[in-house]
Amino acid sequence: MPPTWLTVLAWCALGLAFASTVVILFDIYARGHRQRMRVMEIVWPVTALYFGPAAIAAYRAWGRPKSQRWQAEHGDPPDKPGYAATAVGVSHCGAGCTLGDIIAEFAIFALGATIAGTALAAEFVGDFVLAVLLGIGFQYFAIAPMRGLAVGKGIVEAAKADVLSLTAFQVGLFGWMALMYFVFFPAPHLHPNDPVYWFLMQIGMIAGFFTAWPVNVWLIRRGIKEAM
Repeated sequence: MPPTWLTVLAWCALGLAFASTVVILFDIYARGHRQRMRVMEIVWPVTALYFGPAAIAAYRAWGRPKSQRWQAEHGDPPDKPGYAATAVGVSHCGAGCTLGDIIAEFAIFALGATIAGTALAAEFVGDFVLAVLLGIGFQYFAIAPMRGLAVGKGIVEAAKADVLSLTAFQVGLFGWMALMYFVFFPAPHLHPNDPVYWFLMQIGMIAGFFTAWPVNVWLIRRGIKEAM
C-alpha cells in the first residue's frame, strides 16, 4: 500500500488538476471565450488534468486570445513565440493520449484483462490503440477545416501529423508506467482505483509531453503538422 503522505499528496494534486480543468471550462463556456478551433475546447481542459495550474497559465496566454470575445475586446491576438506553437501542438496530441489512457485504464481494470499474464501489457495495447483513434480524430478536426480537406484525405493527413507525435508521447508515458509497475510498486501493484496511481500517471503524462516535444518541432518545421 502507498504511504499515507503519498496518498494525501495524490489527492491534493488530483484536486488541483480537476479545479484547473473547471476553471478553463468556466472561462470557455460561461465567460464566452469559445475557441475558433472547437477541438481546443477539449484540448485545454484535458491538458489541465495533468498540468494543473500550468495549463491555466498557458490557456490564458495562448488560448483565450484566440476567442472572438477576447479579440472583440482587445483586437488581434499577440503573436505566439515558436515554443508556444510547439507546446500547443504537443498538448493537442497529449489530449488524445490522455483521454485514451483514462478510458483504457479503467476498462482494462474493470475487465481484469491481461496479456502474457500482466495487466501492464494490456494497458500498453489499450492505451496506444485508443490514443491513436482519439489523436487522429482530434487532429482531423484541426487539419481538415483549415485546409478544406475531404473526409478521407483529412484522415490521412491527420494520421501523418499525429501518429508519430502520439507514439513519442506514449514512449515517455509507457516508460514511466514500467517504472511504476516494476520499480515503485512491484508488489502489490497499484490500480486505477487508487489516487496514487493517477497522481503518478499525471507525472507520466508530463514525461510524455516532453518526449513528444522534439517530434512536434520536426513535424511543424516540415509542414506535416500545422502550427497550432
